[in-house]
Amino acid sequence: QVTLVESGGRLVQTGGSLRLSCAYYGRPFNLYSMAWFRQAPGEERKFVSSINYNGQSKYYADSVKGRFTISRDSDKNTVYLEMNSLKADDTAVYYCAAGYTDSTTYAQSSNYDYWGQGTQVTVSS
Repeated sequence: QVTLVESGGRLVQTGGSLRLSCAYYGRPFNLYSMAWFRQAPGEERKFVSSINYNGQSKYYADSVKGRFTISRDSDKNTVYLEMNSLKADDTAVYYCAAGYTDSTTYAQSSNYDYWGQGTQVTVSS
C-alpha cells in the first residue's frame, strides 16, 4: 500500500512561483513513476508532468513546458513540482500519483494506482 500527501498549494499572483511537494509513504519509493495531474472546476483531470522511477526521464504537458519542473528526492521520498510564471489557467487542484508507467503511458491517469488528496493552487491577478 502507498499513501501520498500533497502540500504547498496556495493563492499566488499571476507571474509568481510555487513549489508543490508530494510525500510518499509505503512501498519502496523507487518502484514507481510519479506524476502530477490537475483538475480545474468543471473540467476533467489532466496530466501535468511525470518522472520515471529513477528520475532519468521527465515528461511535461505542452501547457506547462518551460515553466514547470518535476523532480524526486529518494532520500526524502518526496516528489516536487516547481511552478514558475504562473497563469490564471494554472488554477486547479493538483494531485500527485504513483504507478507503473513508461514513455508511452505516462500521461494516462488510469495507469496510476495511487493518488493523493490534492492541493489547491489559485492564481489570481
